[in-house]
Formats: sequence, C-alpha cells, structure tokens
Amino acid sequence: MAKRRRFSMAYKRRIVRAAESCKEAGEVGALLRKEGLYSSHLSQWRRDIEALEKAALSPKKRGPKLVVEKAEARRRLALEQEIVRLRQKLVRAEHIIEAQKKLCDLLGLPTAEEQTR
Repeated sequence: MAKRRRFSMAYKRRIVRAAESCKEAGEVGALLRKEGLYSSHLSQWRRDIEALEKAALSPKKRGPKLVVEKAEARRRLALEQEIVRLRQKLVRAEHIIEAQKKLCDLLGLPTAEEQTR
C-alpha cells in the first residue's frame, strides 16, 4: 500500500521561495519535476504560507483561552442541577395534587378527574 508523503513546513517554504526566484520560462516546471511535485502542491503551499503569515500578524485575543472540555463540563453540571431542581418541583406538585384530592374527598367535592368523565 502506498504511503502518503508528508512535507515539513521548512521544506514547503524552501520550495515556494525557490519557485518565486525562478526567472526563466520552464524553470518552475523543472524544479517541480526535480522534486517530484505537482503544481497543485505549489499553489496549495502558497495559500498555506499566506494563511500562516496572516494569522501570525493578526492581533491575538486577550484573556484566558476557552477550554472546550471545561465549558462542556460546566454546561453538563448546570443541566444536571436543573434536572434535580425540576424533579423536586415535580414531587412537590404531586404532593399538592394528592392533598387536593384528599381535601375534595373530605369535603365531598368532585375532583377534576370525576368532572371530566
């Protein structure tokens, strides 16, 4: 099975600089043939190097870096606490409903279930 070639950034920069310094027609093609590269390598590497230079010159965001794992853990904890709170609220509501049913039985009033039948 063929292995994909990997090129270091230093190699890419060296080849791009060499291609930029070519003056005569056909020199770039000869360089690419000598190195066993394609013109698509050269164009992609130019874009990569330009993106890296742009990123290096752009202003850096100040402050602590956002850690995705910590943010997810905080969100998960908040959701778990919300679940516990809602379960407690449900238990209280069920107790209130039971008390209302007992009160209706004591007073002889029809419950909501009996009225809908």
